This record gives sequence, C-alpha cells and structure tokens, in this order.
Amino acid sequence: MSDQAAAQATGVSTLLHNRGFVGLLVYRLLAMLSYQIVAVTVGWHVYEITRDALALGLIGLAEVIPYFCFALFAGYAVDHLPRRKLGMAACVGLFATTLALAGVASGVLPAGVGGFGALVIYAAIAVNGVVRAFLAPVYMSLFARVLKREQFTRGAGVSSVVMQTGLVLGPAMGGLLVAWGGKTSAYLVAAGFAAAAAIAVISLRVTEPPMPAERAPVFQSIGEGLRFVFNTQVVLGALALDMFSVLFGGAVALLPAFISDILHYGPEALGLLRAAPAAGAVLVGLYLARHPLQRNAGRILLVAVAGFGLCIIGFALSRHLWLSALMLMMSGMCDGVSVVLRSTILQLATPDHMRGRVSSINGIFIGSSNELGAFESGVAARLLGLVPSVIFGGCMTLAVVGITARLAPKLRRLDLRELH
Repeated sequence: MSDQAAAQATGVSTLLHNRGFVGLLVYRLLAMLSYQIVAVTVGWHVYEITRDALALGLIGLAEVIPYFCFALFAGYAVDHLPRRKLGMAACVGLFATTLALAGVASGVLPAGVGGFGALVIYAAIAVNGVVRAFLAPVYMSLFARVLKREQFTRGAGVSSVVMQTGLVLGPAMGGLLVAWGGKTSAYLVAAGFAAAAAIAVISLRVTEPPMPAERAPVFQSIGEGLRFVFNTQVVLGALALDMFSVLFGGAVALLPAFISDILHYGPEALGLLRAAPAAGAVLVGLYLARHPLQRNAGRILLVAVAGFGLCIIGFALSRHLWLSALMLMMSGMCDGVSVVLRSTILQLATPDHMRGRVSSINGIFIGSSNELGAFESGVAARLLGLVPSVIFGGCMTLAVVGITARLAPKLRRLDLRELH
C-alpha cells in the first residue's frame, strides 16, 4: 500500500473510531430510514386514492409550507438550547405522525374526503414538515462538536455515504413493505426507526457548548444568520445552485406516475427507482471519503450539477425500467458530489455559534426545494404532460448552472484550502 493510500485509509479509520461521530451517524441513518419509508409509502398511498399527479405534488406542498414557517425558529432554538434534547423531541414527533399515518392506512382513522381524498394524510405530512425543520440543524451543529476542523472534508464524505445509504435502503424497504406487507406495516416499521433515532441522539456522547447567559432577541438573531449567508458569496452561490437545480429537477416526485403509466410496473419498481439516485451518491461518497476534494472545488460543483440536469433529461426519455434506473443512479452520482462539496463549504465557512441558524437557512434553500420541486413537477405535469415536464426541468437545471457560474465568480474559482 502506498503512503498516500495508507494515509487515506487511516483518515477514514480514525473517523469510524470516534464514538461521538459514529453515534451521530446512527442518529442520522435511523431518522433518514424512517423519513424515506414514509415518503415512499405516502406517495403510493395518495396516488392509489387519487390517481392524480397533482395530488403527488401537493404532498410536497403540504410539508414545505410548515417547514418554511418553522425552519428559522428551529435554527435559533438549536443555537440556544440543548441540541440532543431538541433532536430527541424531533424524532418523537416523527414517531407520532407516522403512527397517525398507520392509523389512516389501517382504517382506524378516516382518510378524509374531498377533491384529493386524503385530508388526514396531508395533515400528518404538514406536522412532519415542522418536525423535519429541527432534524438537520441538530445534526449539522453536533457534527462540528464531534470532529476536528481538519476532519470536516473527509467527515462530510462519510456522512454523505450514511445519508445516501438511508436514501437507498429507505425507499427500497418502503417499496417492499408496501408490496408485501401493506401500507400499515410500512408505516409501523418507519415509526420504529423514528423511536430508535430518538434513543440514539439522546444517548450521544458529545460535549455541547455552554448555553449563553443572555439570549439575543429571536428576530435579531435570525437576521444575523441571514446577513451572514447573503453576504458570503461562496455560501450563497452553493445554496442557490442546489436549490434551483433540485427545484426544477424534481422528477422523483413523479415516479409513481412514471412507473404506473409509462413503465407499467408496481410498487416494487418504485422502491428500485427511488433508491437508484442514492445508490449512485453512495458510490461517490465512498470515493470522496478517501479522496476528499480540495482544488477546483467550485468548477467541479458546477459540472456536477450540470450532469444532474442531463441525467434528468435522459430519465424522461427512457422507456425501459433499467435504463431509467441507470439515469437516476448517474443523477445521484452527480448530486452526491454536490452534497459533499456544499456540506464542506458550510461547515468550513460558518462560525460555530451560528451553525444552527445557517443550517436552517440551508434547509430552506435545499431541503424545502425538494418539496417545492415536487409541487412544481406536479403542476408542470398537469400543464405540459408527464414527460415534457421532466425534460423542461432538466433544461432549467442547465440554465441555472450557467447563471450561477456567471453571477458567483468566487464560487466558480473556489479552492477549499482557502476556507481552512
């Protein structure tokens, strides 16, 4: 083994012997599995009731509105309150909403009436939006407490592997559980993962920063975080790039319609295609954990997002299940590069006392764009048709890359060594 390869292996091994870091990864994986199983099951549940692509888009809207309303306040809370307790409370909330969905699927609770026929489902998803506002800021804030600064880049790669593993296993498990055990079983398994995540985060071995003797006014503190993001071109450019690319590249939200109407498969194919992007991201994350990017990081980020847009167009044109899966896997590889680079930029550029607020702003840019992208995809599918709407989204992603490259030259020229 060469000296360089030995150093790479030693770096990863050191991270995996850090009990605090491993415990944090367990929390993230369990919460991700719960959330993803619910996402797959709810999508199939709602489409089964409505047979309407717009109804799938409304799932995202039902979650993103409360997420928007609470995200900044969640970031403030994470910067001023015990982070592990907040993480546990969020997981307990996820557990409760998932049990409510199981009640709907089993007939214990009514599924609702009206144009979309799933009012209780949408209400539970709305509560999930509030809960999810706390999950990522807690993780991002604790990440900086369990690792040294020089480990952030490699740690982001390992973290991406764990996150994307959850994105692989969660949808696959969700599809299989729905196909073989039914929707109620899928929801109950997801509830079990949420409960386990609550135990993992409250048991985490990590020193938290001392609570401030005096807390700044809520809106003043939130404004401080917003000013930091909007005055730091590298951070703002990375967030905006991912936000708009995910917003217009939200083909995953339409997978139930693609599978049913174009590929002509059942829920087991939904699990496969939902898992494909994450499978590609896992492969990239494993590579980047051993070979962290430093030079030309900005250019690589722009190329990766452009590749994501091209893969979405390829998926829209496919009429074969395995080709569709390949296109989605390649889109995940491109997105995996973007996720690792964005996470590293945020960790290196953000002061420790602002991590909760900056992470919540990142969530508004990135996390909510998934749900807004789902809504945009549903509306576009209604107006343009299923396939043209996804092609349009891929083309818009390419346009976003060009605009970002022009308006954010510091991001385009970024070398991560400048942030250490």
